[in-house]
Amino acid sequence: MTHTSPIDRAAIARTERLIRPHIRHTPLLCADRRDFGLPAGPLAFKLELLQHSGSFKPRGAFANLLTRPVPAAGVVAASGGNHGAAVAYAAMRLGVRASIFVPEVTSPSKRARIREYGAELIVGGARYADALAASERFVERTGAMAVHAYDQPETLLGQGSVGLELEADAPATDTLLVAVGGGGLIGGIAAWYAGRVKLVAVEPESAPTLHMALAAGRPVDAPAGGIAADSLAPRQVGALMFPLAQAHVAESVLVSDEAIRKAQAALWSRLRVVAEPGGATAAAALLSGRYVPQPGERVAVLVCGGNTTAVDFDR
Repeated sequence: MTHTSPIDRAAIARTERLIRPHIRHTPLLCADRRDFGLPAGPLAFKLELLQHSGSFKPRGAFANLLTRPVPAAGVVAASGGNHGAAVAYAAMRLGVRASIFVPEVTSPSKRARIREYGAELIVGGARYADALAASERFVERTGAMAVHAYDQPETLLGQGSVGLELEADAPATDTLLVAVGGGGLIGGIAAWYAGRVKLVAVEPESAPTLHMALAAGRPVDAPAGGIAADSLAPRQVGALMFPLAQAHVAESVLVSDEAIRKAQAALWSRLRVVAEPGGATAAAALLSGRYVPQPGERVAVLVCGGNTTAVDFDR
């Protein structure tokens, strides 16, 4: 199916109305930057890790499954884990077959989630790009519908609903920090806000995919390593999101694996929020000083995923 409508506010609003019965309007947690040892100032966390399947991804998954004709062979997705879990969840809810391809770096907690939702799980290849190639061969063989993790119009429209919710709940936000992997989330949010907030892209130093693309003026191959490699390390950012990022992302910052670990610990100790590495990456920019807000600047941070086994309740 060819998708010709633009990725803009009107299309995001239509998509949000369609997926609303199937997703959670996730909460906004208000804090003060002093809670994290920073100079005083307003701070809010959009807790998208409380979305179904543990990340923001069901928004895009439901947008795909509810607007595209699903063949008898079902749907297929390649994923570092969160997108696969989301597609598996959406497929389970809508009574559709799902086959999910993940790379070897995918964490045990994410593999367990995918299986829990009844999808067929295929593990293969070292990185996301390998799983994607295997999923594309599966599509050719079976005729299943591919649901791309980030480079699909419906995916961006679904993820853009995060921006719609955040604006409804915190209309005075000045700056929003968002972690970037393939860029579907920040691309959708960029299309929603269209420059009306300062949008800061945050990536691990070992997977600077958007950072390198913005420097080059086009998507380019980037390193794909580090602590968040199962969620923030595609080979390139999506072609669909890139012009949105060029137009509306104000700043791109990189954070170390150590800063991400410290942000995970801080979110747990100060807020009792358990974020996976990718989910804590945006917070890491603020807490490590890679992004320094002005006094009084109203900052929001997206905590986009919580699929981790960091908390052990058996101890």
